[in-house]
Amino acid sequence: MAKRKVDSVDYSGAYSENNNYSNGFNKPFSYSKRLFSYFKNMKKIQVYLTLFLLLCYSMSSLGQDDYVELTEKEKELFAQQNNPDEEVGETDLEYDIIIMDIGFNRWLNQIAQPKGYYSQSFLEQRNYFYVLEWNRRVLEPRVFDPLLYELQINYEHGIDYGYDVNYQLYNYFIYFQRRFNQRLGPFLPRI
Repeated sequence: MAKRKVDSVDYSGAYSENNNYSNGFNKPFSYSKRLFSYFKNMKKIQVYLTLFLLLCYSMSSLGQDDYVELTEKEKELFAQQNNPDEEVGETDLEYDIIIMDIGFNRWLNQIAQPKGYYSQSFLEQRNYFYVLEWNRRVLEPRVFDPLLYELQINYEHGIDYGYDVNYQLYNYFIYFQRRFNQRLGPFLPRI
């Protein structure tokens, strides 16, 4: 009897790497595996994104909870209704500052540190940071009260405005932060 040669059938061909299926994947069910791994990676991304956003939020509110207590003298000054203040400054200066906030001149004369207490470099450094934050808030009226932050301050770093202008500007920032309970930077507005 003659033996018949039987072609062997490879049933594993359905799962071989050479087969391409109409769904574009090599193996059946690999789509669901890839989808599962995609969602697994998305969960990791969501966790990392959440942690990143929490970190950003905590850094943005860092130091914002510090409350500055007002002295009794300041409370009295802030509660009084004052006449508009006169201009403060000398007329022979190259640069002059005009602050149109009722009560600032009285606060400057009665509560603020006297002239000469701070060095000019200290005042220039603080004013630079305060002006940057002030101007940023002026440009974002939907986020910050536009009645508090009305106009930008034209203060350029590296220009010598003199001690008097820097002294008045710095003390205005301190006055403003204490009076309206605002924070313009990481520094506490201390007297």
